[in-house]
Amino acid sequence: MARPDGRRPDQLRPVTLSRSWSMHPEGSVLVEFGDTRVLCTASVTEGVPRWRKGSGLGWVTAEYSMLPRATTTRSDRESVKGRLGGRTHEISRLIGRSLRACIDLKALGENSIVLDCDVLQADGGTRTAAITGAYVALHDAVTWLAGRKALAGKPEKVMHRSVAAVSVGIIEGEPRLDLNYAEDVTAEVDMNIVCTGTGDFVEVQGTGEAGVFARDQLDTLLDLGVIGCAELSEAQRKALAS
Repeated sequence: MARPDGRRPDQLRPVTLSRSWSMHPEGSVLVEFGDTRVLCTASVTEGVPRWRKGSGLGWVTAEYSMLPRATTTRSDRESVKGRLGGRTHEISRLIGRSLRACIDLKALGENSIVLDCDVLQADGGTRTAAITGAYVALHDAVTWLAGRKALAGKPEKVMHRSVAAVSVGIIEGEPRLDLNYAEDVTAEVDMNIVCTGTGDFVEVQGTGEAGVFARDQLDTLLDLGVIGCAELSEAQRKALAS
């Protein structure tokens, strides 16, 4: 069955990682997965949260948000509502966990890096795009710290692996990679996969949205996710080399 945008089942949307998109943060990347666009910034501060002081360890955390008109209809800002929604909180924690998997907090030293991932335009896969772009922004922030000799360890020891993420799912019985919104809302199975550059898993989130799925289907989705993450890792490498 043809996909809405004509891609093969195992094909990513066009991916773009534009570094230094914003002039102020120590690291910034505009990441595009097709029509999904997320601005990822990495902000460095000296010191760590009070509960971590004196440990010799740094800290990396993340915040995720969606602009009011990132989707087809306007949504209220959560700052106006006075509280974070459950989805926002969940995705923020996912991004933070994923990025901490690629950094040696001891080599970072007692420095903090906050990753802000703001969805400018949503067409499915915003959390996976955020993780993929935030890795590049984090890398640039660590490089900034290295240039000021502010790291406790060697720069190459701080970022000791890469991390990328992609969505997979089953639509009308067909496993597909990197779902856009039209596919995501009709998926029988929806999954987000976070992998290192060597293909190890950081996190797998999978749900039978409209039914259950068999072990062989799970294996197929995991294989698709690993392939997609490997392609994204190569895109990250090229962006950082440019």
